[in-house]
Amino acid sequence: MCPHGPAPRSEPVSPVADSDVAHMARAVELGEGVRGTTAPNPWVGAVLVTADGTAFEGATEPPPGRHAEIVALDAARSAGADPAGATLFTTLEPCSHTGRTPPCVQAVIEARIARVVVGITDPDPRVSGRGQAVLIDGGIGVHEGLCAHDITASLGPYLHQRRTGRPWVVLKLAATLDGRIGAPDGTSQWITSLQARADAHALRARCDAVLVGAGTVRADNPSLTVRDAPGTDPRRFVLGTVPSGANIHPCTEVDGPLPEVLEALAAQGVVELLVEGGAHVAGEFHRLGLVDEYVVYLAPALMGGDDGLPLLAGAGAASIDQLWRGQVTGVSQMGPDLRVTLRPFTYREGPSPGTVAADGVAEHPAS
Repeated sequence: MCPHGPAPRSEPVSPVADSDVAHMARAVELGEGVRGTTAPNPWVGAVLVTADGTAFEGATEPPPGRHAEIVALDAARSAGADPAGATLFTTLEPCSHTGRTPPCVQAVIEARIARVVVGITDPDPRVSGRGQAVLIDGGIGVHEGLCAHDITASLGPYLHQRRTGRPWVVLKLAATLDGRIGAPDGTSQWITSLQARADAHALRARCDAVLVGAGTVRADNPSLTVRDAPGTDPRRFVLGTVPSGANIHPCTEVDGPLPEVLEALAAQGVVELLVEGGAHVAGEFHRLGLVDEYVVYLAPALMGGDDGLPLLAGAGAASIDQLWRGQVTGVSQMGPDLRVTLRPFTYREGPSPGTVAADGVAEHPAS
């Protein structure tokens, strides 16, 4: 992990020690460990290495809890360690504004940390380089770009939400090998295996909200909770009116054009949205180009005809040259089933142009 990245930019680049890479790789792991629990904040990991080489770890807490950098600082102080002269590794640029918590940069400066290694810049307009600038003005050396490729992949949904004003949309589908999600009589439970359903629950836990159509609620009466995997239940949203007595309560009803619905969810702090609607909801999200990640569970089963329910309902490509084509980013076996992950070709896993390679960091000396 971390030994690769795009071409470096023009700033002076320093060699990276193996220990630096290891500490940042650990910070990425810490951040991934709290994914799905931190919205609307990003899932950041941090490692504080004191002057004597002792490492203390932190990860973002659920709101209104502490940010990763503060958790690591507090861990050091609780152990009686002095953070003065330490190096702080953090996957995302420390915040420089007051939100639910005070600015992290001020705490870092007051702790007299000597060096901060930042994975990537935070695109949030309230930060976006200001955090690093404040640290440099405070006499701290800032080094940017270590493990940028891996961190960008890890924090992709957060970066997308901040840049577009919409949540990262994951469309989950389960189907037979001939592309049917239900029989002609409407029955669909269960097409896939226990193993695939457990993985889908882990995906549900990874996302901070889930959305279904009212038709799915009427047909399946789902609870949309995390039961077969560790993690917390996502917030639940329903397109349309929820029937009385539905298992999905408590939930929030939403309505309107899907782009506006997504913008409203982002404004409510949703970062990563799992869409588990039926064929009609799935088809509409797909045709509007609103899906950022497709997760399709394929069972080794065949419906054997054209009268079953399709993966995506509604009008499709009129000719072969109008096919939607994406890129397969993952294939894995879940018991007897296959999980296939696809993303649009517009998706680019890695830092935006101008970020530095993972085998070197851009130096920003303290002022």
